[in-house]
Amino acid sequence: MNSIRVGFGYDVHAFASDRELWLGGIKIDHSVGLLGHSDADVLIHALCDALLGAANLRDIGFHFPDTAGEYKNIDSKILLLETMLLLRSKGYEFGNADCTVAAEQPKLNPHIQAMQSCLAEVLGVDADLISIKASTTEKLGFVGREEGMAAYATVLIYKT
Repeated sequence: MNSIRVGFGYDVHAFASDRELWLGGIKIDHSVGLLGHSDADVLIHALCDALLGAANLRDIGFHFPDTAGEYKNIDSKILLLETMLLLRSKGYEFGNADCTVAAEQPKLNPHIQAMQSCLAEVLGVDADLISIKASTTEKLGFVGREEGMAAYATVLIYKT
């Protein structure tokens, strides 16, 4: 039964004072952004890893290494689009995604619908197939100390 596959992705990024905050493909007004080689969109990176893992295509760092100049400050929506092209070239299609972003600040609930719409447009799927939840870590760990954000994604893909 190789026609249906599940993948899991996880990513973290530290906060940085001189960066914009990009999450789920949209810019969110906040006093700090996330540190990374690309735009550091932790949600998209977790989603890419989940998709790549489900298709047994290794991970985001393999396909888009942070040592490669062409990915410096790149919009992560481009990485997500490229990830879906890789999956589709292997005969897979997007089923659905369930994502969680862990952050104490900013409050993400007002932005979830916009993130769902943005990601759906990039993936070429209905926004109803993308679940995004926001959570805190109850002040525990690096997320709780507001040093950064974490994101988790579980996806289902299927053979076309």
